Amino acid sequence: MNNNPEVYNNSNAGLNSFFTKMYGYMSAAVAVSALTAFFGSFSPTVIRFMSNPIALFAVFGVQLVLAYSMSSLKSQRSPLVSALGLFVFAGLEGLLFSGIFIVYTAQNITSAFVSAFVMFAVLSFMGSTTKKDLSGIGRQARAALIAFIIVSLINLFLQSPMITYVFSFIGLVIFAGLTAWDTQRLRQMYLQMGSQVNVNNLALMGALQLYLDFINIFIFLLNIFTGAGGNRD
Repeated sequence: MNNNPEVYNNSNAGLNSFFTKMYGYMSAAVAVSALTAFFGSFSPTVIRFMSNPIALFAVFGVQLVLAYSMSSLKSQRSPLVSALGLFVFAGLEGLLFSGIFIVYTAQNITSAFVSAFVMFAVLSFMGSTTKKDLSGIGRQARAALIAFIIVSLINLFLQSPMITYVFSFIGLVIFAGLTAWDTQRLRQMYLQMGSQVNVNNLALMGALQLYLDFINIFIFLLNIFTGAGGNRD
């Protein structure tokens, strides 16, 4: 145990700065997605483009490449490049969301967003402050996520609203666990590697991970609030 108050305070200040950067990047990415989705919903060209299965696969492919490249903490990579990757990813996600303003009401979208924000904030705070090791929860959530993805892919062919609705609750539980665990894991990564890697790159990598957690919580809550179907009158 470190009994030096100065070292402890410096470590605490560094950790707080890291979390501030990470949440700031994440919030900016969410804003990019929201603005892209909102303005994209007014563009017939964007809607037609995102209705094309080939375009959807292309967007998913680019996102996978970006996510994979950002998961590597290469010290020689410029934080500017990492930030560009994060915001391009968020912009592409916004394109995927451009149709929700047509399918869902503004009230449903707002309710789901606010609820997702509150839920994410509580879970992330718990993950950053709890002394309990959440790695067991994280491993179980990751394993459940794999099974969840497989069933979701099958449901793409079945197109069952009931399966979508029921699995939204399951997905919500999975990403609740992942949000708390990811936050704790990122905290531990900073404490263990903060002096060995570019902190901005680590914050940007963490921002992408937490962004994905938040987006999935939002999607599942939107499905739950609307019965897994659009209800625009």
